Amino acid sequence: MYLALLVIFLHCSELYAQERVFTFNMVEIKVQPSVKVKNGAPMSIICHADISKKNDFQLSHNFTIFKDGKLVFMITSDKGEARYGIPVARSSDTGLYECAVEAGGKTKSSKSLHVWVTGLTKPILTAEKKEVLEGEVVKLRCELPEEASPLYFVFRKIKMNSKPNEKHVSESHRNFSTVEFSVEEEDNILHFDCLVRRLVNLELETSEPSNRTLVTVKEPFIKPTLKAKPSSNITEGDRIQLECSTVVARMHDIEIILQKNRTILNSVRDEKLLKYSAVATLEESGEYLCKVEQGRASKTTKLNVVVAELFPKPVLTASAIKLDENKELTLSCSISGFRKANFSILRKNSNGDIWFKNSRNLTMRVHVNDTGSYICKAEVKGIVKESKPVRINVYAPVSKPTLSVVSGLPEVVLGKPLQLICRSVMGTPPITFKFYKGNEIKKTVVNDTYAVFLDENIRRNDKGGYKCDARNDHSSGMKTSNILNITVIVPIRNASLGSNPYGEVEDGSDTAFLCSVKEGSWPIHFKIFKKTDHEVLLFEKSENADRILWRKEAMSRQDTGTYYCIASNRANVDVKSHPITISVVLAAWQKGVIAAFVLIPIAGAIALTLWWFLFKKKTAQRPSMEMSGSALATNLTSEKLTRQNNDGDYYSRSGYIEDGENHMKSTDENKGPDLESAEVEYTEVEVSTLDPHRAPVQKGTETVYSEIRKANNDSMESRYSRIQGPPDAT
Repeated sequence: MYLALLVIFLHCSELYAQERVFTFNMVEIKVQPSVKVKNGAPMSIICHADISKKNDFQLSHNFTIFKDGKLVFMITSDKGEARYGIPVARSSDTGLYECAVEAGGKTKSSKSLHVWVTGLTKPILTAEKKEVLEGEVVKLRCELPEEASPLYFVFRKIKMNSKPNEKHVSESHRNFSTVEFSVEEEDNILHFDCLVRRLVNLELETSEPSNRTLVTVKEPFIKPTLKAKPSSNITEGDRIQLECSTVVARMHDIEIILQKNRTILNSVRDEKLLKYSAVATLEESGEYLCKVEQGRASKTTKLNVVVAELFPKPVLTASAIKLDENKELTLSCSISGFRKANFSILRKNSNGDIWFKNSRNLTMRVHVNDTGSYICKAEVKGIVKESKPVRINVYAPVSKPTLSVVSGLPEVVLGKPLQLICRSVMGTPPITFKFYKGNEIKKTVVNDTYAVFLDENIRRNDKGGYKCDARNDHSSGMKTSNILNITVIVPIRNASLGSNPYGEVEDGSDTAFLCSVKEGSWPIHFKIFKKTDHEVLLFEKSENADRILWRKEAMSRQDTGTYYCIASNRANVDVKSHPITISVVLAAWQKGVIAAFVLIPIAGAIALTLWWFLFKKKTAQRPSMEMSGSALATNLTSEKLTRQNNDGDYYSRSGYIEDGENHMKSTDENKGPDLESAEVEYTEVEVSTLDPHRAPVQKGTETVYSEIRKANNDSMESRYSRIQGPPDAT
């Protein structure tokens, strides 16, 4: 039963779901009366949902309205439209509106719509005080209760017949602002107002002015009075007295100040009257200012005073302004149209003027230290006036100048600048110096005691002709130096080193080294080095030549190595040659000695070997030789003996060994003295001999000279034998 009910319930639910099919066609947002609304007018934001349904059924809608991304309105309704009403629109309602509708688990949003509320409400201005004193401040507050920030406030201080004084304040987080205006002198009745501006859609909107607020100003004291006694027009030498006074409501912290050209002449505090007195001079003419201050309040009064001239400034004249020393100078002081005055003549000095004479005229013989600025002073009725200064220059003659090279020596390296100095020990500055190269003026310098000339165009053939002259305003005229000759030093160029013999040198022999340069001024300093782990100086010498020869005697194996030379002159530039390599080898006689020590033992060994071989042969043949005589001996000695080794190769070595007469002594001892007179014959015998080491490397022949002496009765012959010796073991 329960199973049947469950099946029926599920079937009904499925049928209900199939009947509630719908879809959103569109969601749109609109504003009434329009997207541009005047400030203060009513406004409505309408969100409408267009939905299609399969069947007619009730559907609940959740409407949400956003302004600039923030939620401002939300409602649930069975209708397809929702309305968000704003009774009084303000500029803060300007923005981007958007709505979203949710129904049956589905949500759809509208496009954005921009709404612009034009205009601003009228701001409200309030003042903290309605009545203030001069020097105090007025504090104002301007606000727009129904508007939202950011806002830009403009406060205005309005006076009669003058342009309003404005102050601007920007507020980013509040809809009001405050400001202070100071109350100045002559501010009697003040009006204040404010207005507000706002930037919307890149357009600046401005509100209408606020209510105007009236502020009354009271004076803490009256404007001061400034008077001159006896009057404002007086003559030099008279005494002038100035008085400044005011009327004050409250005698506290009040101050009176008297000024002329911003210079304070006198001041009093907590008093109503200020006095100032002085002897009138032309400098006293001008505008005087009396200022009364109390707190922030300040009032001023001006008075112009004219002082008439009692007598003009004196004039100082001189018989001459440029004089030679020991000449006579006359100074005269005068006043145009006025003769009754006390005159004095002085010379200006930083430590105080130097007095010469209390008179209108002065005559003196001048010296160099009398150079300076002279003035005269005139005094009438206590008024002292000073003339314009007159400059007097007294000159001593210049001495003969000396011209020299700044570096000291009268020489210069080719390509380098030459700096000359012309100096005159005596003479009153300024001195005019002129430099000459040849007859051409190169430079003119005005200085005190010396001048410097730099010649940057030095050529190889520039040798002299420099001079300078000096002069000042002395009547003696110009003095000229001696002519200065300059040596132009040509730097070393292309140093080279050679040797004889070159490359290989026999031990014990001499070697000549030649160091030379292509060009360079003499003397030239030559150095010859051998390069090892460190530089070794072998030879150095200065020569008035472009080359130098150095002979090293008895070269040894230790002298093998790399050599180079360095050349320099007064140009102070070392020029290094390319290196050369010297190898010290054995001398010819040393090679011969070594060969002798090596070859003599070898030759001795070979000779001993042959002697032993022949001795053995002759010992074996002695009985046959005695029986058969010379014929058999000849056949035996001419017989060719050959022997073949296992490899089938033959080795021979040729050589000649001369044997002594004692070679056959042991055989012929029984012959007695007759043997010494026997005739000597040479027989060539060719013998093939196998090398005892059996090394098949080379063949050779050895010729052995053997002397055989026989008695006259035996006709013994001497035989010349050629023997093919044993091969070289090597």
